[in-house]
Amino acid sequence: MKKLALAITLSLSALSLSAPQVALAKSVHKPAAARSAPATPAVRPALWKLADKDTTIWLFGTIHALPKGIKWLDGPIAKAFDSSDVLVTEIPESPPELLQGAVMKLALLPKDQTLHGLMPKADAALMDKTLGEYGVPPAALDKYEPWFAALNMVQFPLMKGGYSAADGVEAQLTARAKAKGHPQEGLETVEYQLGLFDSLPQKTQLTYLHGVLINLPKMSSELDNLVKYWSAGNPAKLAALMNADEDDPKLMEVLLTNRNRNWAKWIKARMAKPGSVFIAVGAGHLAGAQSVQAQLAKSGFRVTRVQ
Repeated sequence: MKKLALAITLSLSALSLSAPQVALAKSVHKPAAARSAPATPAVRPALWKLADKDTTIWLFGTIHALPKGIKWLDGPIAKAFDSSDVLVTEIPESPPELLQGAVMKLALLPKDQTLHGLMPKADAALMDKTLGEYGVPPAALDKYEPWFAALNMVQFPLMKGGYSAADGVEAQLTARAKAKGHPQEGLETVEYQLGLFDSLPQKTQLTYLHGVLINLPKMSSELDNLVKYWSAGNPAKLAALMNADEDDPKLMEVLLTNRNRNWAKWIKARMAKPGSVFIAVGAGHLAGAQSVQAQLAKSGFRVTRVQ
C-alpha cells in the first residue's frame, strides 16, 4: 500500500504538516535539500467543470508539496479560480495549535504501550535504522500510533528530496484567495481527517507502517512520477500508479472511496445554490473508477474536462 500512503500524504494538507516537531531532526529540514523542478513540458494539471444555469463548480486535484519552479496557476485554472466566489479545500486553513490539539487527542498510544512494543521486531529494527539515516532519534515516534508514525516516515524522503508545502498547490491557492478576498471553506476538519486513520484497526495500521518502511527508499522516485502525471493532466496514469499495489480494501474504503462519496453529496447539495465554487482536493480523489466525478455521475451529474 505504499503508493496510497504517498498519495494520501501529498493530498491531506493538515496531515502533511502534522509530524511532531520534536521528532524531526534539523537535517531533514535542511534548506540546502531544496531543489527546483526539472525542465518539463508545459504543466497542465487536469481541471473539471460542473455547471447549470446559475451554479458553477470547478474540480481541481492538488499535490500538497512540490519542488520550486512548477508553474501551474495560469491559463484556465487561474481564470476558473479568479471567477469563483469561494475556495473549498479538504480542510480550511487551520492554526498550528488546532492541529497539535487533534494530534494529542487522537495519535497518542496509551501510556502503557509503545510503538516498538506493538511492531514486529524486524519492522522495529528497520524503523530505527531508517530514523537514524535521517538523523531522528529511535524513540522519537515511540509514543504515537502506527498510522501517525507511517505518515511521519513518508515525510522524510519528501523533505530530503526538496519538496516543500510552501510551494504546494494548497499554499498557492490559499495565498491567491487571500489576495483576492475569497473566503475559504473545508469539506472536512483536521480532527475528522486524523480520525480516519485513528479508526483503522491496529493490524491495518501496522501493515500500513510496514509498507511504508520497506518501500521508503523508492518513494522519492514514485513521488516524482506522481508529480509528472499530475503535471501532464493524466489522471488515468495517476490512478494506475496509486492503486497498482493496494491490497487492503479497508484502507481504500476509509481513506478514498467513502470520502469521495461524501464530497459528491456535498457537491450535489451545493449545486442547488447559485454561485461559483473552486474545489481543490487531493489529485487521487479525482482519478480512477471511484473518483468524485464517478460518484457524481451515479447521481446524474455530468462533469466536463476543461483542461
